[in-house]
This record gives sequence, structure tokens and C-alpha cells, in this order.
Amino acid sequence: MDSTNNTERVLSFHPLTPDRWADLEKLFGERGACGGCWCMHWRLPRAEFSQQLGEANRRKLMEIVNRGEIPGILAYANDQPVGWCALAPRRTYPLLSRSKILAPPDEQPVWSVVCFFIAKPHRRQRVSTQLLQSAVDYARTRGAMIVEGYPIEPKKESYPDAFAFTGLAGAFRAAGFVEVLRRSPTRPIMRYTI
Repeated sequence: MDSTNNTERVLSFHPLTPDRWADLEKLFGERGACGGCWCMHWRLPRAEFSQQLGEANRRKLMEIVNRGEIPGILAYANDQPVGWCALAPRRTYPLLSRSKILAPPDEQPVWSVVCFFIAKPHRRQRVSTQLLQSAVDYARTRGAMIVEGYPIEPKKESYPDAFAFTGLAGAFRAAGFVEVLRRSPTRPIMRYTI
């Protein structure tokens, strides 16, 4: 799928498959996106996640991809990976179930968008909004009826990128998501109903 933003830059979006693994490694770099996370934060118990920071988390995500699971969507500009959005059925992310703030608002089955990583030169250029639109399109092809996200809505205009890994509420709104519940002033639960 291709999309154009305000600067007329065309992005393409592709599910992460084994043949695109090298692109994810290129995007995440040696640090594994953010301090060795490798997008395993929501998939593992906290103690296990912390013990595996770095190479062990990289191997764990690579195992998921090599099993044929699609853990997310890559965004490309000029054939170069510039963004990442993790999504899967909510049950894939056990840490969400342990969160009081992000606990399910109801029993409906949802796909969850839990993480973004955008290359520095491409931040604040609507890449995450376009990734969200592509994630909804992908989830639709897998039979999803609802896509849910857990962005932050900071109280200040300036917010460190590293702490916005779940996305910003404004990007979700721009992609057509609506707030369904807020248990914390800065953490809405937002949904896109397909």
C-alpha cells in the first residue's frame, strides 16, 4: 500500500516477514530501537524482558518472524525502512492484561497497536499516522473488527521521543481512531472500528 503525506513523499508499507528482517535490523540499529527492546516489551513478563535486553530480545523477535507470525508493519521511503508499527491480536501482549490503566474496556476481541519506531529524520512527518492506517488495513485482511491503541497524550507540547513509543493520541485521531476509555489523564485507550 502507498500513501502520500503533506510533503508529497510516498511511503510504502509491508508486513515484517523473514525476507524483510534485514530491513528491521537496519531501522532498529545496534541498540534494537530503544535500549535493546526489539519490540518485546509487551510480549514478555517484565523480569524476562529486562534480562533479555539486547541480543536475546533480537533473537526472540526473529524467532517469531521465522515462525511465520507477522509482528508488525514496516514503512519505507525510497525503498529504505523509515518506520515500524507493532500490532497483533491483544492476547499476543500479556503485559497489557496486567496493566490497570490499559486493561480491556470490554470483552470484544481486538487487535492491538503497541509500539512505533520512526527513524529520526522522519519523525514529526505523519509517518506514524500513515503506519496506523496501514496497520488497520492489514488487520482488516486478517479478519479484525476492532484495532485498539494505547497512545500517550502528554500534558506538555515537548515530550521525549523515547517515551512516546506507544504513539501520540493526535496521530491516532488523525488516523480515524476514537477514544473509548481513559483511566489516566495521559493514557487514553483508542479504537478504530472496521
